Amino acid sequence: MTTNGTLQIVLYMVVLIALAKPLGAYMADIYEGKPAILNQFGAPVERLIYRLCGVKESEEMSWTRYALATLWFSLVGLLTVYGLQRLQHLLPFNPAGMAAVSPDSSSTRRSASSPTPTGRATAASPP
Repeated sequence: MTTNGTLQIVLYMVVLIALAKPLGAYMADIYEGKPAILNQFGAPVERLIYRLCGVKESEEMSWTRYALATLWFSLVGLLTVYGLQRLQHLLPFNPAGMAAVSPDSSSTRRSASSPTPTGRATAASPP
């Protein structure tokens, strides 16, 4: 490993350890319903997001509603990433001028008999 790689790992660990105690205290305050300093900044944004999504903060969510919300969130995320990959050549901040990803590689769906990215068939391929 290079010196730069080692320094990055050490710096990451130092920052992680330094933030553990204050972040833990903040999370404990939030879970116990105590007022936290960051709520002054985050609460208005949270209320705006709730209002835009039609969520009532005082209502509990049933498991079916939660499952549907999770599925919708996943679908929107999937379509967003697919769109970003397909429209990559049109997006700003593309200094390398990379072309759009082809439709067959911008989805992660592969059948067992499809070739791997190296062009060889997988071991699970039927004879």
